[in-house]
Amino acid sequence: MNLLALDTSTEWMSVAVQRRGVALPWQVTQTGGAQSSTHLIPQIQALMAQAELQFEQLDAVVFGAGPGSFTGLRTACSVAQGLAFGAGVPVLPVDTLMAVAEDARVQLSAAEGVSVTALLDARMDELYVACYEFKSGLWSMNKGYRLIKPEDLGWEGAGVLAGNVFDAYGARLPDGAGVRVRSLPSAGAMLRLAPALMQAGAAVPAALALPTYIRDKVAQTTLERAALKAAVALQ
Repeated sequence: MNLLALDTSTEWMSVAVQRRGVALPWQVTQTGGAQSSTHLIPQIQALMAQAELQFEQLDAVVFGAGPGSFTGLRTACSVAQGLAFGAGVPVLPVDTLMAVAEDARVQLSAAEGVSVTALLDARMDELYVACYEFKSGLWSMNKGYRLIKPEDLGWEGAGVLAGNVFDAYGARLPDGAGVRVRSLPSAGAMLRLAPALMQAGAAVPAALALPTYIRDKVAQTTLERAALKAAVALQ
C-alpha cells in the first residue's frame, strides 16, 4: 500500500512513507517535542517528494494515536486529519504501545511467540504500560492500558520489557530474567502494523480519528512539582 505514517507521541518525531512496489520506506526520526509542530509538515512533504507520491495516491494516513504526550497526540491527530481530509483518504490510528512492541520485536529479530511489556514515559513520575504477544504474524493485547508508578509494574520478569523509560526509571523497575530493549513507537513500526489493521477495518474517515488519552490530568500543580523535587532530593 501507499502509506504515510507519523508519530509525535514522545520526545521524538518520526515520519515514514511507503510506496507500493518499493521494498524499503523513506523515513526520518528526529528530536520532536515542542519542535514537532514546526518541523512535522516540512518533513512529511520532503519524504512524499522523495517517494514521488501525491497525498491523493495514499491508501491511508497512519498516526500514533496514543497513549503518549497530550500535546504530541493532538499534533499528530490534527495533522493526519488535515492531510487525509484534503486528500480524501482514510486515517488509521495506531496504538503507540503496540508500535513500541513491534519496534522491539524487529530489533530482536523475533519472528514468533514473543511477549512484550511495552512502556512509555508518561511524565509526572508515571508510566503508560500494556502487554502484547506476537503469534501467527499478528499482535494481540494481553493486558490493556494502565497508568502506573514505576514500582507498581508487577512484571513477572520474563519476556521483553521495551520502551523509552529506562534512563529515567530503570533502577525503579522490577528485575527479572527477561530482556530490556530501548524502543519507540516509530513510524516505521506503524507501517509494518498497518496492513493487518487496515484488513481488520481499523481505518476511519478523517473526521472520526481521535487520540487515545489515558490520563485526564496533563500537568502537575506547583505544589506537586515542589513535593516531587523534595522527594527526589531525599533519595
